[in-house]
Amino acid sequence: MMKKLCVLVCIWITAVAIVSGQEKVLTQGMTISTSCQIKKATYPLFIASKASFLDSINRWDSAQPVITITGENLVIDFQHAELQGAVNQTLPDQFRGVAIKVRGKNITIKNLRVKSYKIAVWAFDSDSIRLENCDFSYNYRPRLHSTREREDFSDWLSYHQNEHNEWLRYGTGIYLENCRKAVIKACKIMGNQNALLMNRCTDALIYNNTFQFNSGLGIGMYRSSRNRIMHNRLDWNVRGYSHGIYQRGQDSAAILVYEQSNENIFAYNSCTHSGDGFFLWAGQSTMDSGEGGSNDNLLFGNDFSHAPTNGVEVTFSRNTIRGNLIRECTHGIWGGYSYETLIMGNYISDCKTGVAIEHGQKNTIQQNLFEDDSTGINFWARAEQPTDWGYAQKRDTRSRDGLIDRNVFLSTRKPLKMSGSQNMVVNGVNLFFDFDKIIEMPKPNEGFRFLRNEIYGTAAEIAAVWQQPELKGSEKINFSYPKNPENPYSPLEIPVVELQEPDSLKDGIVAALPQGFPRGRSWIMMEDWGPYDFRRPIAHRKEILQDKGDALPLYIYTLFMPPGKWRILNAQGIGFISDTSGTYPIELSVSPQKPMPDQFNIEFEFIGAGITYSPLGVAIPAGEPQRFSLQEFFPDLKWDVAFFNYAPTQKIPSKSVFEGSPIAQKQTKDLYFAWWDKPAEGVDPDHFATLATASFEISAGDYLLELSSDDGVILYLDGKKLIDHWNIHEPETDQVTVRLGGKHQIRIEHFEGGGFSTLDFRIRPAK
Repeated sequence: MMKKLCVLVCIWITAVAIVSGQEKVLTQGMTISTSCQIKKATYPLFIASKASFLDSINRWDSAQPVITITGENLVIDFQHAELQGAVNQTLPDQFRGVAIKVRGKNITIKNLRVKSYKIAVWAFDSDSIRLENCDFSYNYRPRLHSTREREDFSDWLSYHQNEHNEWLRYGTGIYLENCRKAVIKACKIMGNQNALLMNRCTDALIYNNTFQFNSGLGIGMYRSSRNRIMHNRLDWNVRGYSHGIYQRGQDSAAILVYEQSNENIFAYNSCTHSGDGFFLWAGQSTMDSGEGGSNDNLLFGNDFSHAPTNGVEVTFSRNTIRGNLIRECTHGIWGGYSYETLIMGNYISDCKTGVAIEHGQKNTIQQNLFEDDSTGINFWARAEQPTDWGYAQKRDTRSRDGLIDRNVFLSTRKPLKMSGSQNMVVNGVNLFFDFDKIIEMPKPNEGFRFLRNEIYGTAAEIAAVWQQPELKGSEKINFSYPKNPENPYSPLEIPVVELQEPDSLKDGIVAALPQGFPRGRSWIMMEDWGPYDFRRPIAHRKEILQDKGDALPLYIYTLFMPPGKWRILNAQGIGFISDTSGTYPIELSVSPQKPMPDQFNIEFEFIGAGITYSPLGVAIPAGEPQRFSLQEFFPDLKWDVAFFNYAPTQKIPSKSVFEGSPIAQKQTKDLYFAWWDKPAEGVDPDHFATLATASFEISAGDYLLELSSDDGVILYLDGKKLIDHWNIHEPETDQVTVRLGGKHQIRIEHFEGGGFSTLDFRIRPAK
């Protein structure tokens, strides 16, 4: 009764405001504590306090916002008013500050637009917060350093810790902290790094939202339980992908679930073309103690297709994955160290491995359809466990007691693969069609059994039949049963169960990609700031054709764009181009002039038949010209690289390390190294220094120097120190813009202080 009364009071207050025509005008630093309507306008507001400029704000009470909303039983209708921060800055990695902070109870915010901030809305310690029909697109996102040719390790994300709101360093559209029963409905967030982040939130309903084309996460959850994530469009939340070259994902995901997040429902979402469709991890506390996990979450009726890495990753935990569509992923489902997990009724196709589980226990793979996968199901264990995992020291980590029950394998080259596993059972009528080898099992004495199948017997008996070369694959399936078998037609021990799907929401949308919308990993096209969103023209390099003779390379581009016309305005350094104008779709062939220049550039003009958008989300009316370009740069650098050892007692080596004789040397045209071990024979893998020098000649102009490192690095240009990052750090990228022309010398000093190491130098014209 009291709840109904509160709702009626809110409606009455809003009605009074509408009738009286009262509209508030937003001002910098204002606090809203009553229900109201906001005058529709664009508000360029930004508080230039020290806190608002921090890259990592991790306390709600220390962040100074543009607007504060506080109180109880409020309805604030922004009527599509827009807050704009960083008005005079155009680069998304320069966006700072918090637009709106919210704290209270039963607060509804609707029809709000926020762009160009680090954080659009931050709600803290609140009950029943509701955000509806809001747009928080084009807020903070960093420049990506990975290119079409190669991955940059500084682009990897790390969401492992959020005990002190560390996730805020990545920015987000919505940040919910310690909120209960929140409702996020029909909101739109694209062109950010993250859309929605939830820290210690319970019993929320997140539905009918469009969180697409972000470079990090669609939805991220940390210590958040009993939430419902349903009917959302969460596609193209991705980084770390170059079609046909590398497929890393770099821990981007449509949905991320971390650290003791339990009993959540994820249903009827479209999570395609993301680094992982769904990424669940038990949490650092579980890894240290062996206790807990992110358990009893339900994944039902989602589309997790076209992930560069895993359609679904669930690790160190117990969960249920039922009735999902998972196509064209490296792994359909990765379940490392999962236990008592049910994988049932999913369609998993065109994956390198359908279901891959290392060190899993008591997992059930039941009634799934596998089609066109290289490997259907793979259970395995490694010989040793990491010594620094508390989990491995305190838990039984054997691969054991798995059940494969009544699945169908169509055109799957290797349906089953087992190694290092104990007491694994294939039960019921698992159907195998069009296989090369039904099972790969190096050790047939590990307790693997087929029960009531087209194949029947112990591992040793089955292995003996496979060793008969005169039998074809189909004949090997139908061999005689061993003596005195159980009746293969007796009732199955495991009953057939329904999928038990959760009810869809009455006003839930169909979140699937629209008919005719592009599907497939080839449609993941990464740019400097994130994935391409199909709302504007781009020239995407498809391939480079290199003749074996002395002919110059031929560059093949695909021009992607909405309906409209394009033409070339000017070109520099071009010897041949296949077309100079046209409509989409088209492939453009380009060859540089002779002699080979150090770069070529093409500037295009596009006139759209409808509304298009700039990279920052600015609408461009139909018929208004829009420019875009492509550029290739061919720096002629020859690097001399030398490696030195330093004493393990030195945490950070002194510069004298470069005064001795090198342990190893090499020459390379491309300074791009990633070392998981020693870089050369005789070099200490955890205590070495690298000296790289190069002389080069270049056309006059402004250039961006980018240097990614792990660990310390210093860069000198013509004897002048430009980058100094001489300490222990994870992969990071430093950059500096310089004016060059003629002959120059570069010297790069680097050291590795343990673990993974990388050194990657890039130079390109400054845009």
